[in-house]
Amino acid sequence: MSSVPSTDAEWAALISNVREKVPERCLSQPAIPLQVHRMIDHTLLKKPIEPDQIDTLCQEAIDHDFATVCVWPEYVNRAATYLRNAPNTGIACVVSFPEGTNDTADKVQEAKEAISQGATELDMVINWPMLKNGGYTSVFDDILAVRRAAPSPTIIKCILEASQLTKDELIAGTIICCIAEVEFVKTSTGFKGGADVNQVNVMRLTAKASVDCMRMIKSGATRIGTSAGVQIAKALDEGEILEQGASHSVT
Repeated sequence: MSSVPSTDAEWAALISNVREKVPERCLSQPAIPLQVHRMIDHTLLKKPIEPDQIDTLCQEAIDHDFATVCVWPEYVNRAATYLRNAPNTGIACVVSFPEGTNDTADKVQEAKEAISQGATELDMVINWPMLKNGGYTSVFDDILAVRRAAPSPTIIKCILEASQLTKDELIAGTIICCIAEVEFVKTSTGFKGGADVNQVNVMRLTAKASVDCMRMIKSGATRIGTSAGVQIAKALDEGEILEQGASHSVT
């Protein structure tokens, strides 16, 4: 990663360069995937939580063939035990949730412990207050430290908290995540409001404009973190159609 900026000024220049390549709008919308259920991270993050609710969450994920369950660190082991015979359902664990301002060392420790307990994916909130202050190098280093602590096949999804960011900040955050080579960029924790279709489009178009990011999603939101997965699955079974492009992370 020798071409990665090493100062905030270099980051600002790179972000400005990529921002100029981001179109104002997309001329065509991505097609709705046929297997929407495989895009869903079935979440249970609003406390208090009873242990048997984790069991219910896992069973619902199995029943509807969701991609993952998404839980707090203290429930990873229980979810892993329940899902030990369900290889199609991954276990996502939140990191530095919901504020994103934990020290990098704490994020790394959270990540390592979650993986040791059975997590296959990490949903890490980036340090978005630092991003707003222009601390691009620190934000990148923070993400990269977790990426190095959790190499492939662990999947890392970075949450930007879109409701707290301007369009330019959202673009900057997406670019930084791309260069840190995380697999997914998500819009929000749901604890400070969700995201709208325009913000999803900005993130998608920015990821496409970041052509040096080999593993970044090229078009459309392809994972939905939501506690409403069962309702979505039932709606699909009943023939209802999701509004195109209206995928975002909620809890």
